[in-house]
Amino acid sequence: MQALQVVCRKATTDDIDTLFELIKGYAEKGIMLPRTREALAYVIDTFVVAEIGNEVVGCGALMRLGQELVEIRSLGMTEGYKGLGIGSKLVDALILQAKEQGIPKIMALTYAVAFFEKNGFTVVDKEIFPEKVWKDCVNCPKQLACDEIAVLKIIN
Repeated sequence: MQALQVVCRKATTDDIDTLFELIKGYAEKGIMLPRTREALAYVIDTFVVAEIGNEVVGCGALMRLGQELVEIRSLGMTEGYKGLGIGSKLVDALILQAKEQGIPKIMALTYAVAFFEKNGFTVVDKEIFPEKVWKDCVNCPKQLACDEIAVLKIIN
């Protein structure tokens, strides 16, 4: 089998429908917060997509939570493309963006702890991120019974 040529690039408004459908699939399983097309359009500049050929097969976003902290969010793959290293390529692209912005800490709330650990993150107590709690968690339906695990990576 030939190695997949995966290209990560900044998302554009042309990607909104694809991002919407990809995120919707995860949201319906209760493992990602849903996003409207309008919300995606508003934050499209925070998204990176992974492409094989001309097909978007994955996405992730970097949301600034403070001067020294960003969050990886909406990280997902199209069915059939999981386990091929595409998620790690997206994480690498998002870490590079954080470095370029001079942000030393990158976090995520996840159910895929092993994936993030493989990519150099460590499990931490989510209460150390009041920026996240006050920005997003206050509106989350799982707020009082959150079962996601916080992970953190310090980047240089």
